[in-house]
Amino acid sequence: MARKLWFDGGCRPNPGRMEMAVVAHGQTWFAPDCGKGDSNRAEWLALLGALDLARRLGETDVILCSDSAFVIDQIRGRTAAHPASADYLAAYRNGLVSFSRVRVRHVGRAQNLAGIALDYLRAGLAPPQPLAEQQDLRVFPHMA
Repeated sequence: MARKLWFDGGCRPNPGRMEMAVVAHGQTWFAPDCGKGDSNRAEWLALLGALDLARRLGETDVILCSDSAFVIDQIRGRTAAHPASADYLAAYRNGLVSFSRVRVRHVGRAQNLAGIALDYLRAGLAPPQPLAEQQDLRVFPHMA
């Protein structure tokens, strides 16, 4: 049975300090400081973080849910890969070898549990949970 993971990345201001969240198994993994960049880079980092988390959780059949049409359209080949995203797309494709099946699904913002979690975190309303770095979640191996 496929396991769903929701991912979201953002930055405030844009460009600025990037952050990301991944939701799986009813728990949220936060990475509140992923370096400097723009919202598109933050979305890619969140996707790669979701893949890494799925691998660590032992999942082999996953559905990755996001409200980022920018990332999902590039993965599906609907739009040409943006030059700034080429390394991220390659890292995504290389990461697929650990899985028997990976699907990406575009969801509305109101259905993206990771985006909702980031909104709560920004508002200071998130339940206390360990940060991604304390949970040993690698966001992206080349992250500065």
